[in-house]
Amino acid sequence: MQTELSKKLGVEHAIFGFTPFPAVAAAISRAGGFGVLGAVRYTAPDDLKRDLDWVEAHVDGRPYGLDVVMPTKKVEGVTEADVEAMIPEGHRQFVKDTLAKYGVPELAEGEAAGWRITGWMEQVARTQLDVAFDYPIKLLANALGSPPADVVARAHDRGVLVAALAGSARHARKHQEAGIDIVVAQGYEAGGHTGEIASMVLTPEVVEAVDPLPVLAAGGIGSGQQVAAALSLGAQGVWLGSIWLTTTEADMHSPGLTAKLLAAGSGDTVRSRALTGKPARQLRTEWTDAWDDPNGPGTLPMPLQGLLVAEAVSRIQKYEVAPLLGTPVGQIVGRMNSERSVQAVLDDLTRGFERAVDRINRIAGRSGQ
Repeated sequence: MQTELSKKLGVEHAIFGFTPFPAVAAAISRAGGFGVLGAVRYTAPDDLKRDLDWVEAHVDGRPYGLDVVMPTKKVEGVTEADVEAMIPEGHRQFVKDTLAKYGVPELAEGEAAGWRITGWMEQVARTQLDVAFDYPIKLLANALGSPPADVVARAHDRGVLVAALAGSARHARKHQEAGIDIVVAQGYEAGGHTGEIASMVLTPEVVEAVDPLPVLAAGGIGSGQQVAAALSLGAQGVWLGSIWLTTTEADMHSPGLTAKLLAAGSGDTVRSRALTGKPARQLRTEWTDAWDDPNGPGTLPMPLQGLLVAEAVSRIQKYEVAPLLGTPVGQIVGRMNSERSVQAVLDDLTRGFERAVDRINRIAGRSGQ
């Protein structure tokens, strides 16, 4: 399962695994894939340094990368407090009323919300990069388009490849013009922020649009057969995120949420603005239903929505309030029906890939060659 890109990065399999969990990222790299640690939750540089130290010590010398959420356009002089002040009181009351309806307890006095969408702020992302570039990362990925030009140049000066996610061929071409090295074509089926074009359509469109740049296919991929399909469409690898959420290495801190993921079918997700203000695929819950209800106040634009619901999400997760409990996840959740190790997932992907290639070879009359 090697491609020109995987060989360039020195990995055995062209499987790139995005995850917020250091243990999962390290396990992906050890298993022959390429682990990518998501940095958006690290608002304190020392916390990111601690976890990168851990990853570096547990990848057995294998390559790994970092994923940030960094806007291309810079907004000068805007603080988090400035943004908080823009949130309407009616929306704050809607959050209070919804939590009260389901009996969600308050956080303990002095306890801060453990979940904040602040990584979108450029100054936060830049502090993450100041830490990350002290480590031998091989890839920097950005989930909000192309990073600023000086960040791309800084990465290239250190021999770090830069990737950016795209939901359309038009976005992909903009990445190419910005000097990006790898385009991740993320289809509609994907978890988290995603566009409106399905992977089967999007992948070959992006491959053609940015040729000869390498493309990774993302969205709805969780089997070796799907990996083979992605490569046959011209991708040089796959970018997987959701599939790792139910691995034994994932530190979910929520047995209830893990149980909901294991029980969910592929139709149990929704593309909603409830979490961040931008369309993001996640488990459908009574929380997402409340925000998507036309009789409600509606969601706020990013980043207001993320700041508005930060404490509420922390409370829902801490107390595992089942009707409201959810997480970003793709439609591939329908295949995530048992807890397995990262190594077991990689083994399943490689075996499925081999079976798919053998089947195509038989159809083409090349069996045994």
